[in-house]
Amino acid sequence: MSKTKVFCFGFGQVAESFINKLINEKKDLDLSVTSRQETHQIEFNNIKINSYQFTEDKCDDSIKKKIEEADYILVSIPPIDGQDIVANYLNANIKKIINCKWITYLSATSVYGDHKGGWVNEDSVTQPTTDNGMSRLEAEKTWKSLSNKKNYPLQIFRLAGIYSNEFNILKRLKSDKVQIVDKKNHFFSRIHVEDIANILFKSLDNFKNNEIYNICDDKPASQIEVAAYGAKLLKLEKPNSVKLEEVESQMLRNFYKDSKKVDNKKMKEFFNHKLKYPTYVEGLNYIFNNTF
Repeated sequence: MSKTKVFCFGFGQVAESFINKLINEKKDLDLSVTSRQETHQIEFNNIKINSYQFTEDKCDDSIKKKIEEADYILVSIPPIDGQDIVANYLNANIKKIINCKWITYLSATSVYGDHKGGWVNEDSVTQPTTDNGMSRLEAEKTWKSLSNKKNYPLQIFRLAGIYSNEFNILKRLKSDKVQIVDKKNHFFSRIHVEDIANILFKSLDNFKNNEIYNICDDKPASQIEVAAYGAKLLKLEKPNSVKLEEVESQMLRNFYKDSKKVDNKKMKEFFNHKLKYPTYVEGLNYIFNNTF
C-alpha cells in the first residue's frame, strides 16, 4: 500500500494534533513539515520527520519536490506583514501539484469582525476590525485567486479560538494569568484542537473544492461565563473583572472589539461530524479530569 504523503507548512498545535490523528488511525505516512529553523530531523510520536526551513527570507529547495508529490497540504502559517508567504511561494515556484487531493488553509473567524453579538455563518459579511482579521481575509482572497489560477483543490477552515489540554483557561486560572473584561453582550466561539484534527481527518475522504467552513463548537459564550465555570471546577474564587478601558494589552483589547456567535451547521452537516467536545463544558471537564 502506498504511503499517504502529507506536507505541513508550519507545525503548531493543529498540525501536530492532525498528525497524531493520522498515526492513531494507522495511516502509513510520508510526512514533511516546515519551521523557521535550519532543516533538521525531529521525532514525533515515534516517527522521524524532516523539518525543512521555510521563512519569508529563506527556503530549503528540497521542499519543492515534496510539495509537488504531496497528497495533502496543510497551511497553518499566519500572514506575515499582511502577506501569505506560502501562497506567494507556491505561485512563484510550483508549476503543478501532481497528486494533491486538497490544500487546507487555516484561517480564523476574526475575518467576520464585529457583529454585535449576532450569529454569523459562512455567507455573512466579512468586516474585520483587527489587523489579524484583515490580513487573514486578504490571505483567503490570495488563496482563492491562486486556486483558480493553478487549479489547486482548496478548502478554507475559519477556526474559532483554539484550546487544548496544554493551552486552556484552567491553566491560566491556576497560574493567575487571566484578565477578564466586563463587556456586556460579548460572545466568542471556541474549538478544542482535537475536534479540528478529527474534521481534517474526515476531509481526507470528503472534500469539495473552494469551500469555506466555520470550525467551532456549539456554544458561543462570554469569557466571564467560561472563566466562572473553570474556577468552579478548580474550586477557586471567580476572577475579578476589569473595564475594557482599563486594559493595557492591545491584543486583549482587540479580542474584545468583536462580538459574534459563529454558526457551525455547514461543518457538521458536510463532514457528518459529531463534536467530541460540543461545548466548553465537555472540553474543560475532560481537561480537568485528565490533566489536573
